[in-house]
Parts: sequence; structure tokens; C-alpha cells
Amino acid sequence: MLHPVPHPSKKRAAVLLSLSAVAAALASPVVAAPAPAPAPAPAPAAAAALRWSGCATPRYPTLQCASLKVPLDHDRPAGRQISLALTRVPHTAATSQGPLLVNPGGPGGSGRTLAGFVASALPKDVAAQYDVIGFDPRGVGRSEPALDCGAGHFKPVRPDSVPLDPATEQANLERVRSFAESCQTKHADVLPYVGTVSAARDLEVLRTALGAERLSYFGYSYGTYLGAVYARLHPDRVHRLVLDSVVDPGGVWYEDNLAQDQAFDARHKSFLAWVAQYDATYHLGTDPAAVEERWYAMRTALRSAPAGGKVGPAELEDTYMPGGYYNGYWPALAEAFAAYAVREDPKPLVAAYERFGAVEPSAGNSYSVYTAVQCRDSAWPRDWNTWRADMWRTHAKAPFMTWNNAWYNAPCAFWKTEPLRTPDVTNHDLPPALLFQASEDAATPFEGAVAMHDKLAGSALVVEEGGGNHGVALSGNKCLDEKLAAYLRTGQAADAVCPAQPAPKPATATRAVPPSAGGAALHGLLGFRG
Repeated sequence: MLHPVPHPSKKRAAVLLSLSAVAAALASPVVAAPAPAPAPAPAPAAAAALRWSGCATPRYPTLQCASLKVPLDHDRPAGRQISLALTRVPHTAATSQGPLLVNPGGPGGSGRTLAGFVASALPKDVAAQYDVIGFDPRGVGRSEPALDCGAGHFKPVRPDSVPLDPATEQANLERVRSFAESCQTKHADVLPYVGTVSAARDLEVLRTALGAERLSYFGYSYGTYLGAVYARLHPDRVHRLVLDSVVDPGGVWYEDNLAQDQAFDARHKSFLAWVAQYDATYHLGTDPAAVEERWYAMRTALRSAPAGGKVGPAELEDTYMPGGYYNGYWPALAEAFAAYAVREDPKPLVAAYERFGAVEPSAGNSYSVYTAVQCRDSAWPRDWNTWRADMWRTHAKAPFMTWNNAWYNAPCAFWKTEPLRTPDVTNHDLPPALLFQASEDAATPFEGAVAMHDKLAGSALVVEEGGGNHGVALSGNKCLDEKLAAYLRTGQAADAVCPAQPAPKPATATRAVPPSAGGAALHGLLGFRG
């Protein structure tokens, strides 16, 4: 999920340096022209009462499951029906505050497991007041039909993501065009109805099926945009609204990529500076610039000799991108880097790729939904010359993932389903919403949270100052978690700043994630590019 930065030439580290800077940022007007508001949402089709059955796991012993029928086309509620897979941890308090829907982002992320995590991570008295509801959005996971457009799209070794010659560019273009065509062939009947507005209208059907007058919603990453669109359609049906790691709604979605490219480059440099800080462990040098040179030298070497026959330049970027989402992965990534560059041992790098970068079978579904939603939600350039010029311009400033990210989203240049107009999520009719944002988040840059805060009247923004992780509530920061719990109890919140958690320390094992880093369980659920 990708987000715009209003002034890409400025360093993101300068966005937020103190509480006074936060206040100034929050007071700044949003200058982007408003997009059209979505049409008033009609009443959803009557939904049958849900039938919950036990689907407990050792970790979540009270988990229940159900399935919900929703119209494929909400404008034709009596037509074809599809199903959404749901989970629930029921409330246990004598008085309930109703359902709390949770979403991990994506688009394309499965939310069924997130219900158990959120219910167990919240304070017991808070979780007891809510039915915590997880769901697979339309097309995702165990919802039916589930999209899967192209088997083997990420099979290694892919062409180098940076198209240094016409042949490499053509090979990448053939890959993404083939994926787009495969999607159209397999799912032409569904693709026009896979998008954020359709998913938001599903939530209203779910609310009706739950028999709830209002619902609460807690979304991470792309889930913040889905929640904001639902709230725009049904502001009178919102009880609590929590948005963590917030999408800039003004840049959905092409411009978002370009801004995210620069933010990820800055975060990758933070990782390399951390490696330089621990030269006694990794022996890659004490100068961050020199460490960066060695990383790019590794990338160059992999172009002609992929590690283990699996890790070329594109796979290397896939492997290190998760470090931009969560710094708890830094020790494992640093060890793999050092093993390859210092000890000439590629095995830890291959192991890191298999852990962080390799695509599992289920990822074909999540990527298919990601693409279908992003390509449907808004217009993308159809002229590849526009992409090429924008990517080379951005790559010159941010080489870490610009082209990798371009190819990830490039099927939208060849998408046949007509795009929708992006809705304006400006909302003056909501109860107070609560937003969480790390100041140095790469996946959803800080400026997006400021823009959403401005659009949601009466909302509160809690900033993790100096933090760079994506998804910060319920990841171990006591200050943030206390504010979340207080809001879910009372509905009251105020703008605030919390200090970031300490950076991780080196670990000796490639697969180790140090407990001090916090958030490993959450980030295992949120996934990457979400």
C-alpha cells in the first residue's frame, strides 16, 4: 500500500522532531483539491443472522467462525451472492460495546487470525466489552470466490528489477502484462466488484447481520483507508474508529508509490546506519555510506550469480524490504548481509530470502486481491513512458526499491477493468476517531496521517516520535497501548506524542528476532506491502 509525500525533496526525518513540530504539522492545511464524495450508500440487502461455530486454536481457545453472504454487486442486491469468512472472539462482560471489526491491511490481507490477536493483546477489561470480529474481505483467503491470477508470478530468479537495458525492461513488462491478462481471463466476472468501496459496503451488510446498531473498527495500513471509506458512507453507524499507520487518502494510488519509494529508501539507510553502529558484530564498516556501498555491491554481484540459484537483485530487494516495515528483523538481515559480504557464505542470505522474501502459495491470492483493488480504486497511467520517466526520476534519489515497487504495481498499466473515482473521505459527522502513526514509517509516511487527521473532524493523532515501524499499536509500546485502551473504553482521545521503542540489538542467529524489539507477533500477521 503506497502513499504520497507532499514535498518529496525534503527529508522525512525533518517532518517531526519535537512535540512543537507535531503541533505545527497538525495545524497545517491540506492543500490537495478534494476528490468527489461517494454517492449516498443505499440500505444493504437484508442479511440472515450469522451462525457461529467453534473453531478454537490452542492460542485462541474461544475463537468462533462463520460465513456471511453479500451481493457481488451491491447495486443489485438480489443478484449473485459471494461469501466472506469471519471469525469472532465474543465479549464476556455483562455490558457490551458491540462489535469491533479488525483489518490487517493489504489490500489482500486476511483478517481472520487478527481477531484472536487483538482480543488477547488488549487489556482484559477492554477486550471483554467487545465482540472482536476478524474477516477476509471479498476475494481474500477463505472468502469465496478467492482470487488467484497467476501461479509462479514471483518465482525466482526474476529479471533484475532495475531495467539497465531494453531486454530487462521488456522481460519485466511481459511478466506484469501476463499477470494482468491472466487476472482478466480467470476473474473477469468478479474484478469490477473488487475494490475499497465494495468492501466498505460489505461491512455495512456485516453490521446488519450482527444485529448491531453501530460498529467499531480498528484497521492497520490499507485498513485505515477501508475504515475511512466505510465511515464516509455510514458515519452514523460508527461507534469507535481506530486507524493505525495511516494512508494518505489524497494519493490513492499511483502517486503513493513514488512517495513510498523515497520513504523506504530513507528507512533502508537507517538500517545500514544501524549495521555500521555494530561493526564489532558484523564487520561491515563503521561508515554508513561505506556500508551502503557494500550492500549495493552485493546486489550487483547477485545479478550475474544469484545466491543459491534463488536470490538475484529482485529477490534481494524482496528480502530486505521487510526491514522497512519492522526493525525487529534487522539483526537477521544484518547477519545475512555480513555472511555474504564478509564471509562469502551465501547460505544465510538464501535462508533470509526464504523467510522474508519468498512468496508462499497463499501470497498468490493476497497479491491478486492487492492488484485488483488498487487497479480498480483509481486511475493509473496507461502510457508506459509516463511510468518509465517517473521511476527513473525517483530511482535517482531513492534506488533501494523504486523499480521493484514499480513492477509490483505495474499490472495496473494494463488493467482492463475501468477505474473508479477516488472518494473523498472528509467527514464532519463522525464521533472522535483515534489515529496512530510512527513519525518515520516508510510504508505510510507521516504526512498521510496528518492529511487524514485533517479530514476527520474531531479526530486525535497519537505520534510515535522517532519510530519507524509500520503498525505500532499493540506492538509493545506501553504509551501507545494505554491510549488505545482508554479510547476503546470511553471514546475520548487527544493529540499526543509517545517515545519510540529502543532499536533492536544484534542477535547471533539468522532466524532470531530479539524479544526487546517487540511487535514480532503483530508483524507476523500484518505481512509486507500492506
